[in-house]
Amino acid sequence: MGKLKVGIIVGSGLGLLDGLSTFFAPEAAKMGMMPMIITGSTVKGLVTGVLAGWIANRYRSLPIGIVGGLIVGLSLSFLAALMPDPQGAYHFVEIMLSGVLLGAVVGFVCQKWGRVPAAIANQN
Repeated sequence: MGKLKVGIIVGSGLGLLDGLSTFFAPEAAKMGMMPMIITGSTVKGLVTGVLAGWIANRYRSLPIGIVGGLIVGLSLSFLAALMPDPQGAYHFVEIMLSGVLLGAVVGFVCQKWGRVPAAIANQN
């Protein structure tokens, strides 16, 4: 399986788990935010996976893959954290911490597993 596919699968899966972790935050369920949080986290993980897979195809370096995934996860999480909850509170730490961890893990997995497509491997 290619690095991009690995990124998509792992990123989406971890994003979904990140969104489902809000079941442990009963205040989110009370505010009716669960579907939005789960969908947003899954999409955030998907985009992180796509970009981490692209980075893994382009640069075959574990540190670059981890830092690249970390930066993508941090950036997307920051954008998500800019939206306040219905009471007007912001949750930067909770959102950005999970995004950074997701990005670093996806970047690591994309660099360690998956094959580089032959067309890309022959270019270098």
